[in-house]
Amino acid sequence: MWLQRELTLKPQRRGFHLITDEVIALLPELRLMNVGLLHVFIQHTSASLTINENADPTVRCDMERHFNVLAPEGAPYFKHTYEGPDDMPAHIKSTLIGASQTIPITAGRLNLGTWQGLYLCEHRDSASSRTIVVTIQGE
Repeated sequence: MWLQRELTLKPQRRGFHLITDEVIALLPELRLMNVGLLHVFIQHTSASLTINENADPTVRCDMERHFNVLAPEGAPYFKHTYEGPDDMPAHIKSTLIGASQTIPITAGRLNLGTWQGLYLCEHRDSASSRTIVVTIQGE
């Protein structure tokens, strides 16, 4: 079985946001899968997806702070600033983290580790909703 769907995620403030439950809620077909893969791809260049700590929210705060050091706003060497000072840093963060994740499906559930969750990494100060393309393959 193959299934592909575009999902719209609600707008989030800048930061790292757990979206595991939101994605699961939008994919009731997951429960029908015995074994398979969920591939998640974000259709934006200023946001990204990652898998990381799902329990302690300070991890998400620390991730945001660290990536702001790696790609600071207002760096004098940035030329691409058409959409504001967070524009180029958002593109750099998105490139470093990546646009997709693949998660195994086992017995109708995402087979994530105990402390793992899927994050939307929002790198813009004033972002709109984000679109992800989810593809399920399995039986």
